[in-house]
Amino acid sequence: MSDSVSTQAPPKEAASAPFQVLKVALPSPLRRLFDYLPARQAPSGGWQTGLRVRVPFGRREVVGVVVALAHGSELPRSQLRAINEVLDDAPLPQDWQWLCQFTARYYQHSLGDTMQMAMPARLRQGHPMAGRTHTLWLPIDTDDHVSLQRAPKQADLYALLRQHPHGLAGRAISAHGYTRAQLLALQKKGFARAQEVSLTAALPARTSLLAELSLPLNREQAAALAALHEKLDSYHPCLLEGVTGSGKTEIYLQLIEALAAKGKQSLILVPEIGLTPQTLARFKSRFKVPVVALHSGLTDPERLDVWEAAANGRALVIIGTRSAIFTPLANPGAIIVDEEHDGSYKQHDGLRYHARDLAVARAHYHNIPLLLGSATPSLESLQQALSGTYRHLRLTQRPSRHPPAKLELIDLRHQRRQGGLLPGAIAAIKSTLKAGKQALVFINRRGFAPTLACHSCGWIAECGQCDSRMTLHRQPPLLACHHCDSRRALPDACPKCGSGDLRALGSGTERTEETLQGLFPKVTVHRIDRDSTRKKESFEKILKEVHRGEPCLLVGTQMLAKGHHLPHVTLVVVVNADGGLYAADFRAMEHSAQLLEQVAGRAGRAAHPGRVLVQTLHPDDPHLGQLAEYGYGTLARSLLEERRIAKLPPFCFMALLRFESPNEDAALSLAQQAALALREWLTMVNLAVRCLGPVPAPMERRQNRYHVHIMLTADKRSQRHAAANWLVQWLEANREARKVRWSIDIDPQTLA
Repeated sequence: MSDSVSTQAPPKEAASAPFQVLKVALPSPLRRLFDYLPARQAPSGGWQTGLRVRVPFGRREVVGVVVALAHGSELPRSQLRAINEVLDDAPLPQDWQWLCQFTARYYQHSLGDTMQMAMPARLRQGHPMAGRTHTLWLPIDTDDHVSLQRAPKQADLYALLRQHPHGLAGRAISAHGYTRAQLLALQKKGFARAQEVSLTAALPARTSLLAELSLPLNREQAAALAALHEKLDSYHPCLLEGVTGSGKTEIYLQLIEALAAKGKQSLILVPEIGLTPQTLARFKSRFKVPVVALHSGLTDPERLDVWEAAANGRALVIIGTRSAIFTPLANPGAIIVDEEHDGSYKQHDGLRYHARDLAVARAHYHNIPLLLGSATPSLESLQQALSGTYRHLRLTQRPSRHPPAKLELIDLRHQRRQGGLLPGAIAAIKSTLKAGKQALVFINRRGFAPTLACHSCGWIAECGQCDSRMTLHRQPPLLACHHCDSRRALPDACPKCGSGDLRALGSGTERTEETLQGLFPKVTVHRIDRDSTRKKESFEKILKEVHRGEPCLLVGTQMLAKGHHLPHVTLVVVVNADGGLYAADFRAMEHSAQLLEQVAGRAGRAAHPGRVLVQTLHPDDPHLGQLAEYGYGTLARSLLEERRIAKLPPFCFMALLRFESPNEDAALSLAQQAALALREWLTMVNLAVRCLGPVPAPMERRQNRYHVHIMLTADKRSQRHAAANWLVQWLEANREARKVRWSIDIDPQTLA
C-alpha cells in the first residue's frame, strides 16, 4: 500500500471519475513512483515534470520530484494525499531529468534515490534553486564636488571606488579601513550605488577568453586537435591515448578554448579530489571565462552555487570528480574524462554508477564530442577504439623528447631488504639525491607493516570482524583493519602464548619512510597516503614544497600515481609490484599494469630522463615481462585477446548480485533461491544469459556480515538487462529478501 494513502473510504460514485494525479519520485529504495493529488495552489507555470515538491510520506515530510502527470490512479481519490508545497516555479533542468531517469533505468536503481543523490544537498533540503550573491559598490559619476568637501573620509572612499569602476565588495572596502556608515552616506548623497552580483558571475561581453597564450603544439598534438575540430557540433567519441607527460591537458585546454569562443560549456571529469586543485589552477590561469569546480570538499552552499551557475550557462568550464557528471549544462559543448581508466569513476555503494559510462550516454544525448584521455586506457575503451566505435588518437612523444622510462625488473627473492628496499634501489636513490634530483618510492600499503606476528608461536593479528589481517600503524601506534576501519591497541605480549617477541611483517609507507629517514638523515622525506593527508590542503602543501625542486624523497601510495606533474623526479622505485597481480579478480592484471605504468610516468617528465626500478618476487612472469619490455599498449592487446577467448568483459556484459547478512545461512539460502528462480525463468523465456553461483565473496566476512555473490553474463546488453530486471523484481516481491541486504551492480569493476 502506498505511503501517500489515507484511511478514508472513497465515495462509490467518485471511484471511477478521472482526476489529476502527480507521480512523484521520492527518496526511497523502492523502485516505484508515488501518487499524490495536486496542492491547492498550482505553480505559476502550471503543473509539469521536474518540479520539486514537499509531500507527506508516512509520518514525515520529504522533498520529491514530479516525474509524470496522470489522469487517475490505481487507488481511489480519497485514499491519496495532497502535495503540501511546490518548491519551484520552473522545473529542474531537462538534461538533468533525462540523465537521472537513464541512470536509474540502466543501473536498476530507485529513481527517487537517484534524483536525491544527483542534486545538491541544499535542493534535497528544500532550499530555493538559486546561487548566492554578494554586494558590489560602484561609483556614480557626478559634477557635485561640494558635498564631500567637509567629509574627507567619504571623499577618499569615493576616490577608491573610482579606481575600481567594476565595483568593490564590502569586505574589500573594510580592508581599506572604511566603514559601512561611510558607504551608506556616499549612497545617500548619490556618489555610490550597491549592486547584487552572483558569486559565479559571467564575464562582461567582449572580454577576451584567454588570460595567457596557448602553448605551441607538436605534430601529434596538432593532428589530435584537428581531428576533434572536425566534428565539434555532433556526437564524436574519441580515445586520446597518450604516454604520461605527452601533453594531453594542452589539447583539453585548446578544445575548451574553441568551444568557449562559441559560448559553449565544457565538463571535465578528473578521478580524485587531490587532482582537482592543480587542474583548477591550470585552467584558471589559462582562461578568463568562469572556471568552477565540483567535488566533495565543497560546502553545501558552494556546491549549489556551482550547480546553478552551470545550469544557467554562466560557468563555461566545470571541473569535477565522479558526481560532477550530474551537473546540468545550459549550452553543452563537450565532455572530457581525464584518466578515463581510473577506478575512482565507479561508485561502489548505493547507486553503483560509472561516471565515464554516463559521460558516453550524456554526450550522445547532447550530440556533442566526448574525449576520453589516458596513458593506460581501460580495456573497454581500448576495444571500442580498436573496433572503430571510438576514434583513436595517439600521442607517443613527450615535450622533453625523452621517451618514457622502461621498467627495470629487480628480483626480490633471496635478498635482504631494509624497509622493503633492496641494496640496488638504495644505491640508485643515493645517486639521484647526489645529482640534486628527487626520487619517488611507491608502496601501495598504508601503515608501518601489513601485519603483526608472534615469532614464538606464529600468532598473527587478525581482524575480529573480517577475514583479513590487521595493519600495524606507528603514527599513532595501533592495529587497524583497512576493510572495516576497526582499531585496537597494540598488545604488549602475544595473546596466544604470552611471548613478548612480536614482530612487524612486511613494509608499509610508514616503515619505508622511517628507513629512508635513517638512511638519508639530511634529506626531507614526504610521506603521501590517506593517513598523512587527512588535514585540509595538506596534500597541496606537500606538492608545493616538492615543486620547489630541492632534493627530497617522496614515499606514497597510488595517490601519487594519478596525473601529478613532478618535474624534478628522475627515479621511481616500486617496492613490491606483486600486490595486485595475482588477485582472484579477472581485472587484477589490467589494474596492476595501469598502476605501474602510471607511477612510472612520474619519472623524467622534464629536462632529465627518468629511471624506474620495479622490485618483484615474480620477475619471470610473462605479463610483467611484456609490460616492462613493450609497454602497456602491447600488454593491453594481449589481455584483450585472453578476455575474448574467456568471454569476459568487454566481450560480454556482466551484472553482479551481492547478498550480505550477519547470518551466513540466511544470505546463502536467499542467494540459492534467487539463482534457482532465475534459471527456471531463463529456460522458460529462452534467454541466453549465464547465471553463475551463488558463491562466497572473495572476502566472505566483512564487518561481521557474510557476503555471497551471483554473477550474470550475456553476449547482449539487452539480455543482461532483462535478466537483471526480472531478478530485482523477484527479490522485491520476496518476503525473505527483506531479512537480507542485497544489491545489484551493473558492469561491476571489482568482484569484491
